[in-house]
Amino acid sequence: MPKTSTKSHPIFGIWNIVSMTTWDEDYFNEEQQAFIEFKDKGRGEFHFGYVHGDMDYRQTERDGEPAVEWTWEGNDEMDAVQGRGWVVLKGKELHGMLFFHQGEESGFVAKRSKRK
Repeated sequence: MPKTSTKSHPIFGIWNIVSMTTWDEDYFNEEQQAFIEFKDKGRGEFHFGYVHGDMDYRQTERDGEPAVEWTWEGNDEMDAVQGRGWVVLKGKELHGMLFFHQGEESGFVAKRSKRK
């Protein structure tokens, strides 16, 4: 069944990751500005450090605030990895968690990117 457009959701778009609880800024911005992007029809991606993931997300709410939950698969230095995550919109920031299946986890904060 085709997914409906998600372009009108307030979390849609590119967000720069500005802090993580498990890794410092030198690591998470190592290859490029760390980001998480929510694209149309429940697709998305993120990149931090040497980790890149493709997401399958769903819109939801947490405590009455717009939120997104997802599963993901990707790579960490070319090793296959997968997991899940979530974010909630708090003011002008995203606050969320990213989990590696049977591995590490990290909280993070992201701010909307100026790039399109």
